[in-house]
Amino acid sequence: MKLLFINKFFYLKGGSETVFFQERDYLKNSGRKVIDFSVEHSDNLPSKYCKYFVPNVDYKAVSKAGRLGRLKRRFGIAIDFIYNREAVKRMKSLIEREKPDIAHLHNIYHQLTPSIIPVLKNAGMKVVLTLHDYKLICPTYLMIDAEDAICNKCQGKYFSQATINLCQEGSYFKSFLLSIEGYWHKWVRSYDKVDLFLCPSQFLGDMVSTYRIDRKRIRVLHNGIDVKIYNCSEQDDEYAIYFGRISKEKGVETLLKAHQSLSNRLPLKIVGAGPVMEELKEKYPKVEFTGYKKGEKLKESISRTSFAVVPSECYENCSMSVLESMAFGKPVIGSRIGGIPEQIEDGKTGFLFEMGNAEELARKMTLLAENKKLRREMGKAARKKLEREYSLEAHCSKLMEIYEELLSKN
Repeated sequence: MKLLFINKFFYLKGGSETVFFQERDYLKNSGRKVIDFSVEHSDNLPSKYCKYFVPNVDYKAVSKAGRLGRLKRRFGIAIDFIYNREAVKRMKSLIEREKPDIAHLHNIYHQLTPSIIPVLKNAGMKVVLTLHDYKLICPTYLMIDAEDAICNKCQGKYFSQATINLCQEGSYFKSFLLSIEGYWHKWVRSYDKVDLFLCPSQFLGDMVSTYRIDRKRIRVLHNGIDVKIYNCSEQDDEYAIYFGRISKEKGVETLLKAHQSLSNRLPLKIVGAGPVMEELKEKYPKVEFTGYKKGEKLKESISRTSFAVVPSECYENCSMSVLESMAFGKPVIGSRIGGIPEQIEDGKTGFLFEMGNAEELARKMTLLAENKKLRREMGKAARKKLEREYSLEAHCSKLMEIYEELLSKN
């Protein structure tokens, strides 16, 4: 079985890339041939297929050109943004040489574009697409409007709402382009060529089937994590942690407000970077903002914490932050929204709280801050749940079953 793995980033940029590389490496190590297709970037990991990777489009270059240059550049970018001709060309060359059996797509939008999906299908391959976000329903991925409030106006078909509400950074051009992209791929039926959509949470599966995709073409497959490389940590240095992107929809300020009101002021570490970091650092000077961490430094911070908080104010899918915390045997307090309630058993492996409710979050934080025995018991329960439901081995075994099932169908 030859597997073509496709993702626009070939380096660890975010949670979807973590999933992508975990699957890729597991399958390679188990003897399957995995063929890579991605976009050129200086941070890319090594791949013997890199000569087929697509040149990276600098979407910010348009602002640096003169007026006529901007118009020409914008027109060219708009075409590549919706239908990347170079991606189609290079994909055809790679397929002709390697002749894969299955194509598994992850994050393909904009740089690679769904224009490659018909190419895969026309070559006789089975096509699987893992949905890491709400792109098929909302042009801006997150189902968040320009005011950072949860929004479902587009519903997988009313894509003009993105332009009307200037959803992309308040820009008419960027919002209009996303609307056109949505309508184009719906009109040419790009996603009709996908054999199976994999959803890492039941919540995402329900949303996509409600608004766009037939439920028969959807399979829920939770993200996995390699439990063997994480030890259930006994360390507890008595601090809480948030790690991830520091942006408004992640609810970091709600966490900071909750922490500020704690009578038992357990120290809080905010690990990460993002557009509102400097503003929040100035407003909450007593909280430690460590900046962006990855690899062993990040793991050390998580392994020594008392508990983690995931205060998201958007529809999270299957949060890798929750899974990584569980892997170290740490309880997690998370918003009752999106796929988070599927991951956290309220009162057993952590706590859930109403999205944006700083008072309720403070109460839940106080319960864990004042009871070391409770957080240890919850942490152990979290680790057991992870091993039972989110192990990478179980995830990849189910993935292989899905591949084999698809190949068995004519």
